[in-house]
Parts: sequence; structure tokens; C-alpha cells
Amino acid sequence: MLQSISPLLLLGATLTATVAAEDYSDLVGTWSTKSRKVITGPGFYNPETERFTEPSLTGISYSFTSDGYFEEAYYRAVSNPANPSCPSGVMQWQHGTFTKNSSGSLILKPFSVDGRQLLSEPCEYDTGVYTRYDQEETFERYSVYVDGYHNIKRLDLYQFDGSPMNPMYLVYDPPEMLPTSTLNPTSTAKSKSRVKRDVDAGTEDIPQEAWNKDAILQPTRSFHYDADLIWWTGVTFTALGGLLYMYT
Repeated sequence: MLQSISPLLLLGATLTATVAAEDYSDLVGTWSTKSRKVITGPGFYNPETERFTEPSLTGISYSFTSDGYFEEAYYRAVSNPANPSCPSGVMQWQHGTFTKNSSGSLILKPFSVDGRQLLSEPCEYDTGVYTRYDQEETFERYSVYVDGYHNIKRLDLYQFDGSPMNPMYLVYDPPEMLPTSTLNPTSTAKSKSRVKRDVDAGTEDIPQEAWNKDAILQPTRSFHYDADLIWWTGVTFTALGGLLYMYT
């Protein structure tokens, strides 16, 4: 009798551990860093028009659903040690599925065809560099609790090496997200498209090849030629050629 009960107890313990590992209730919602200006959803990235909307402040936002989907939005400033007055800006968006292991770690697996990145280097180029973005993420652990200072739910994520990210605070529950299905199936994808992004001075077109994962379409630099200089250069070389012919 005891021998027949033991396998049942083992099976029950396994099922309990599996259910516990798939309990995402504490993560559900949209979380954002202190500025709360970067929020997932259509206000950050519009997949229909391939358009990013630049927030007024940098920040990070993650959203999680109870059935295992996530979305993330990043807006970061990148310093330029060679020229401190010319920092770069990076906007990144992706979504996909996530799992929580029994150890408490999180594995985020994005839909590779959907993620997008916009790199802006205003001191180098007049337009941004727009590419596909696909980065699987692992968080060693996380914690959710009520922040004693702000009196609001707080999410602390710890990266794969245990280093903490900037804390995020609950902004929306239910979460503010785009559809959790793949937005850009490759079978119907266009080869090229264009997008506009919001900038302080208005909007500008950004050439891109959104469906080529490895494509980085650099803006074309324009060069101005002096026609008179080219003409006199030709005359000079012609005269030199004549002199060399006479004395050789």
C-alpha cells in the first residue's frame, strides 16, 4: 500500500511545483522606471506605421500578462566620451513569451520578426538607423513589493549576473500592451518601408529596411562639388601633360 502511495505523492509534488512555477500573478501589469514617461503599448511603438514616439524622458518599461506574454520598451541615452556634447539615443521595443522557473528566474523569448530598434546619432547623421531587434533575456530573480517611500507596488529585476536593474513601479493593471501575437509574419512582410519618429523640432523621415534582420541603412551623405575648381584642375593637368611631352 505504501509503495503505491509514494508514486502518487511524488506526482502530486511535481504537479504542485509546475503550477507554482507558472504562477505569474505577481508580475501582471505594466511597470515603468521612476520617470514613468516610457510605457509599453501603442504610445511607444506603432507596428502598423513602423513609428516610434520619442518620450520626453529616458526610461524602461516592462509589461507581463497572466498567460505568459511580455512586452518591453527602452529609451536610453548613450554617452559619447570623445564628444560629450553629442550623446546618442536608442529606442528599443520587443515582445514575446516568458517563463518563470522553479528557481525564480525569468526567461524572456521575443518574437524575432517583431522587435525594432532606432539609433539616433544627431551629430553624425541627419536621420536615424532603424533595424530589427531580437534579444533573449534572462533575469536571475525578481521581487515585487510595496515601496515604502512611494507607497506603490515596485518590481526589482536582477540581470543574469545578479546585478539589479533600475526599479520599476506599477503603472497599469491590466497591462498596457500591443497584441500578444506575432505582428509581422514573414510570409506577408514587405521588403521595405518608411517610418517617422517624433523629435523636438517635429518629425522626419527615416529610411529603413525593416524586414531584413541584418540591414542597417545608413543615411546618404551629400557632397557639393565646385565646377570651376574641377575645370581649372583639368586645364592644369592638360598643360602639365603637354610640357612633359615636349621635354621627353
